[in-house]
Amino acid sequence: MAGTLRRIGIVGGVRTPFCRSNTLYADLSNLDLMTAALNGLVDKYRLKGVHIDEVVGGAVVTHSKDFNLTREAVLGTKLAPSTPGITLQQACGTSLQAAAMIGAKIASGEIECGIAVGSDTTSDAPIVFSKKFSTRLIQVGQQKTLMDRVRVFKGFSPSELAPQPPNVAEPRTGLTMGQHCELMAREWKIGRQEQDRFAFESHRKGAEAYRSGYMDDLIVPTAGVFRDNNLREDMSLDKLATLKTAFDKSDKGTLTAANSTPMTDGAACVLLCSEEWAAKHGLALQSYLTYSQSSANNFAAGEGLLMAPTIAVSRMLDRAHLTLQDFDYYEIHEAFAAQVLATLKAWEDPLYCKTHLGKDAPLGAIDRAKLNVKGSSLAFGHPFAATGARVLANLSKLLSEHGGRGLISVCTAGGMGVAAILESANRAEARVAA
Repeated sequence: MAGTLRRIGIVGGVRTPFCRSNTLYADLSNLDLMTAALNGLVDKYRLKGVHIDEVVGGAVVTHSKDFNLTREAVLGTKLAPSTPGITLQQACGTSLQAAAMIGAKIASGEIECGIAVGSDTTSDAPIVFSKKFSTRLIQVGQQKTLMDRVRVFKGFSPSELAPQPPNVAEPRTGLTMGQHCELMAREWKIGRQEQDRFAFESHRKGAEAYRSGYMDDLIVPTAGVFRDNNLREDMSLDKLATLKTAFDKSDKGTLTAANSTPMTDGAACVLLCSEEWAAKHGLALQSYLTYSQSSANNFAAGEGLLMAPTIAVSRMLDRAHLTLQDFDYYEIHEAFAAQVLATLKAWEDPLYCKTHLGKDAPLGAIDRAKLNVKGSSLAFGHPFAATGARVLANLSKLLSEHGGRGLISVCTAGGMGVAAILESANRAEARVAA
C-alpha cells in the first residue's frame, strides 16, 4: 500500500442508449447490455487485450443465474480474461458506489485501474412461482422413487402455479417508490405544475445535448438503437398537464408518468485509473474523483425514502471543506421531479438542516442554471444500476470541456444516498501548482 494517497483519475465513460422496458431491448438480458457497454468502452479507449485490475458493478433486477454477472460480462468482452469481475448492488447507486470503491483502491495503491459498471433491464425480469410450489419442486429432487415424487404433490392446487412477478414495493413499508415520493411532494408542498416544468426542462436539455453532438462519444449503439427512446423533443407543458397521475389516483396526486422516470433498460460504465497508468497507456484524464459519500435514513419512520442524499452531500461537504455553492455543475439524479425539488428545498430549510443534518444554518440554494445542464433521468430514462455511471461519465465530460468542480447526488431504494465530487483535470493541476 502506498504511503500517501494518490489521485483518482477518470478517463471517461460510455453507455448504451436507454430504452423503455419491453420496447427495443425486449430480447436483451442484463448480461447482453453490460457486455455491450463494456465493449464500447474497450473500443473507445483502445483496451483490447488489456488487463484491468477490477471491473466492479451489477444490476438490481436479476435472475439467480446472474450471481456472477460482472465477471461473465468481462469474459464476453475484448478485455484480457485475467480481469476480475466483482458483482455488487446498492440499488440505484450501484455503479457510483462501484466507482467509489475502485477509487479507494486506486488511491491506496492496491490497484492501478478499474471500471465501474451497471446494467438493468425490467424487460427480462425474473418471474418465480409461489413459495409453496417452489418448496414442492425442491422436495421432488430429494425423493428416490417415482411414488415418493408423486406424494410430494398431494394437496396440490393450480393456484400454486400463479407467477410471482418482482415486487417494486419497499419491504419495510409496502409502498412503491412513487407512493413514497408522493408523500415527499406533499410534505414539501411541491405541486404538479412545478414538477411538470422540471420534467419539461430535462427533456429540452437532453434533446439539445443530442442535437449539438454532445452525446456522440458517450453513446454506444446497441442492437440497432442509437439514442434513448424515452426522450421527447416534442414535449409541451400543455401535453404534460393532460396526463393522469400514476401513483395516487385521488385529487391529491401529483406524480405522473412524465414527471417520473419510466422502467428502463440499459447499461453504462466508466474507466478510472491512477495518473501513472493513464500515462503508460496514452490516455488523457478528464477529471478526478476527489470525494464520495454514502448514507441512509430512517425512511420507514417517515424521513423520506429518497432524502438520504441530503445527508450524504452534507457530510461530504464537511470533509471537503466546501459549501453547497462551491460548484460549477450539479448532477442530481432525477428519479422523480418531486424528489429533486424536495432535495433542493430541504437544503434551503433551516429546520430540516438542523434536525437531519445537524447544521446551525441551512446549506442554502444552488444556481438552478448549473443543475443537470444536459438533461438527466427524466429525459433519458433510469436503468437502476446504470444511472450512477451515466451521471459520472456525463459530469466528467462536462468538466473536461469547461473546467471546474461538480457535485453528484443519487438517491436509492431502501432510504440510501450516494454522493461524489469531481474536479476537472486542469483545475486540479492548477490547484496543485498553487
